[in-house]
Amino acid sequence: MGQTIAEKILSARSGKKVYAGDITLARVDLVMAQDGTAPLVIKAFEQFNTDRVFNKNKAVFVIDHNSPSQSQGVSALHKMMRDFTARYGMNIFDIGEGVCHVLLPEKGLVKCGDLVLGADSHTPTYGALNAMSSGVGSTDLAIALLTGSLWFKVPPTVKVTVSGRLPAGTFGKDIALYIVKTLTAEGALYKSVEITGETVKSLSMEARFTICNLTTEVGAKCGIMQADEKTKKWLAGRSVKNCRPVVPDSDAVYEREVQINVSKLPPQVARPHTVDNVADIETVKGTPVQQAFIGTCTNGRTEDFAIAARILKGRKVKKGVRLICSPGSRSIYLECLEKGYFQTIMQAGGCVTNPGCGACVGTHQGIPSDGENVISTANRNFKGRMGNQNAFIYLASPATVAASSIEGRIADPRKYLK
Repeated sequence: MGQTIAEKILSARSGKKVYAGDITLARVDLVMAQDGTAPLVIKAFEQFNTDRVFNKNKAVFVIDHNSPSQSQGVSALHKMMRDFTARYGMNIFDIGEGVCHVLLPEKGLVKCGDLVLGADSHTPTYGALNAMSSGVGSTDLAIALLTGSLWFKVPPTVKVTVSGRLPAGTFGKDIALYIVKTLTAEGALYKSVEITGETVKSLSMEARFTICNLTTEVGAKCGIMQADEKTKKWLAGRSVKNCRPVVPDSDAVYEREVQINVSKLPPQVARPHTVDNVADIETVKGTPVQQAFIGTCTNGRTEDFAIAARILKGRKVKKGVRLICSPGSRSIYLECLEKGYFQTIMQAGGCVTNPGCGACVGTHQGIPSDGENVISTANRNFKGRMGNQNAFIYLASPATVAASSIEGRIADPRKYLK
C-alpha cells in the first residue's frame, strides 16, 4: 500500500513503515518554542532533573510575541529564556530578529523531509518546504527537548488539489482563506493536509508559506507541499544542503480529496469571529475600518509589503485609519528598506514597527478600541485575538488591507492594480 508524505516522513523517523492510525515513536529534527510558550517548556523540563538537552543545535527559542518586552513580568520570562539557552548552549533569536515561523526557514533550519515540532499552533507553516511540522503543547515539547523523540498517532491525509490561473488582484492569502472556507474550521482535525496542483507550482515560496500557515485553522496536524525547483532554489539560497524531497506514492491512500479551481476566485475576506466565515469581497465591501494591519507569520514577508507599497504609492491612508506594518524578520525589514517599500508605506501615512508578531497577539503594538473594525493579514480573528473582545477582526490579503486603508472601508484591491 502506498504512503502519503506525512506517512513517509514519520516512517523515516520511526525506523519502520507506518500508516494512518498507527502509534509510533519518532525522532525529531528540530524543536522550537516562543516567548509565549518557552517559559512553560522550561518549567516542565526542569522537573526532569537533567543537565542536558538532546541536541543543542536542534533546539531553538524565539522572542517574538512580546518583543520588545512591555512589562516587568514579561521581561522576567525573557530573562528565563536567555538564561536557559545560555546554560544549555541553545540558539535563541532575541528581540528584533523576527517571528519564529519566518525566522526558522529563513535561517536554513528546516529542510525537505524534516520532522519539526513547535510550541506554537502555526508551526505547520514549514510544510511549504516539504517538511512535516506540527504544533504541540509545552509539556510535549519539553519531552522532545530532553529525548529528541515524541509519540505520534500517524494522521490520515486530506489531499487538496488547486487548479486554475489565479486572477489579477487575487493572491496566495485568498487561496488560503478559500481552502479554510471549503474544509471548515474543524474539517481536517488532526489530519495532514497535502496541498498540490499546478496553481501551487506557480506560486512564490512566500505565498506557499501563507497557505500552509492557515492549515492550522482547519484543525490540521500539519500542512505539506511537494518540493519543486523553486523550493530547492529557495533552500539553496539559505545554505541548506542534502535536501531530499519526499513525494507521495501514486497509490497513496487519502481520507478525502478536494478539488479547488481558482480561475474566477475574487479576493476573499474572513469575517468575525471565525476564520472559516469567509466571503467574496463584494459581500463585505464598504464595511468601515479603523485599523489595518499587515504582517505576522502569515503575511509579513517582503512580497507582501511590495504588494502593499504598489497600491499605496502616490496615495494616502485615509484620515482616521491606522495602518500598522510589522515585518516578519530583520532581513525582511532591511530588504524592504533597501527596495523602498517601507518609505512608500510611511509616506502614505503608515506606521512600521520592529520585526515581530506585533498587533496580531494583542499584547501591545496596536490593540483596537471597543467597537472598532480591524482588517488584518493575520491568521486569526477570534474574539479578543488582538487584545480586545469588543473589537471586530476581518482577515484578508495584503492587497485588500492596503486598499482598505486608503478608503477607510473594506475595499476591492483590483482597481488599484490595473
